[in-house]
Amino acid sequence: MTGGYLKGRLRREDIITAAIEVYRETGYHGSSLREVAKRAGITHAGLLYYFATKEALLAAVLERRDAEDAEREQLGIPPGMRLLRHLVALAEYNVAHRGIVEVYARLAAEAVAPDHPAHEYFIRHYQVARDSAVAAFTALAESGELRAGVDPHAAAVAFIAMEDGLQVQWLTTPDEVDLVGTLRSFLQNLLTVPLDVPS
Repeated sequence: MTGGYLKGRLRREDIITAAIEVYRETGYHGSSLREVAKRAGITHAGLLYYFATKEALLAAVLERRDAEDAEREQLGIPPGMRLLRHLVALAEYNVAHRGIVEVYARLAAEAVAPDHPAHEYFIRHYQVARDSAVAAFTALAESGELRAGVDPHAAAVAFIAMEDGLQVQWLTTPDEVDLVGTLRSFLQNLLTVPLDVPS
């Protein structure tokens, strides 16, 4: 790797980090490339060398989130109890990294609009999340670890809705909302075995 390439890569990462900070504070629509450039300590023209449009920078921010999530989510975990425990661990990670949750919650709310540049990203994101959760609850039903009468698809949709809703409540009143504890309680009520005791 040449020095110039490494320097350019590091500069690109600095810009993405600055964009995340700006999105957290003002959202995507409230942000500007000039403000991101200022935070990154470069000129507007310098930023445009790396990201020609506002949409390209947003795509890079979402790509970084995907890469970080893939590393933390350990996508090779088979569906079932281990996956549920891992999702709870991810919630614990998020509570310790408030900034990530703020950016995600703000962008997810904005991206409900079909013309938002992240709209398709969030459609895919929620589809993958639902598919993963359905597979986990289906495996639990087959092993007898899911309570009788609980529909795996409905449980998956409710779990994702609860997770996202809890994040917003926690961001608003962190001292009053136990994000991880409430998530654990919800899951435990669906199970016939303890969630937190390795099998």
